[in-house]
Amino acid sequence: MIQSRREFFRNSGLLSLSILAKPNLMDFALPKKLSVGVQLYSVRKEMLSDAVGTLKALSKLGYKEIESASSEKGNYYGLSPKEIRTICEDLGMKIRSGHVQINDNFQKYIDQASETGQEYLICSSFSNNDSTIENYKAQAERLNKAGEACKNSKIQFGYHNHAGEFDKVGDTVLYDVLLENTDPKTVVMEMDLGWVITSGNNPLAYFKKHPGRFPLWHLKDMNVPEKHSVEFGKGTLPIAEILENKKLAGMKHFFVEQEEYASTALESLEFDIQYLNNLGK
Repeated sequence: MIQSRREFFRNSGLLSLSILAKPNLMDFALPKKLSVGVQLYSVRKEMLSDAVGTLKALSKLGYKEIESASSEKGNYYGLSPKEIRTICEDLGMKIRSGHVQINDNFQKYIDQASETGQEYLICSSFSNNDSTIENYKAQAERLNKAGEACKNSKIQFGYHNHAGEFDKVGDTVLYDVLLENTDPKTVVMEMDLGWVITSGNNPLAYFKKHPGRFPLWHLKDMNVPEKHSVEFGKGTLPIAEILENKKLAGMKHFFVEQEEYASTALESLEFDIQYLNNLGK
């Protein structure tokens, strides 16, 4: 059985946070100037099969910003950086960000990002996930160095979390080690909201503790007990409350990410964007 949003925050011991106190959340409406983005991993199979057709379908649904992800055909699903930039511009879309790994090809990824015109390059995960404070301090230093390399090309570097970063060593949360040992100007955080709540944590508590540190989000609803991605409104993520706190987080862009689907990827993404457009109506 899926927890209600209120049950989740009560069980997390965070319902009393003052930033949750706004009484009438149904008054919330998505700001018209806020473009809805999508992480292309949501349509990974479709992009590999027909990248151009899938981008056209996303544009038709109303998605205006794109975050790419690595695939067996490269970071842009078989398209060159110049090709995907041109296609997106012709569709009225913008490649805003992209997920990569820090490896021997990292400078190549930076160069490709410059060619697409994207503003952000995001480390999607660590190659070494050992749950030790020492490892996370070492990973923080790798993030700082990668961020410096990106800065030379006028690209903002960042890190994307999963649930494992919220494991504890004693009383220390490993994600906190990253926050405390990375330069906020060099390494921003792309918060995957779904994985945060799956780990039993409250994103709003992090926004309050580290205001302005989270310019990018993955907006993703989750069935927490099953750790399963669901369409918006079907899981635990308090979407309206989260969006109301975008200024506190420092959020500039968000990307809808749908990892599993009730029927098809595009139908789920259509449901999600309609849900956002109907908030407060």
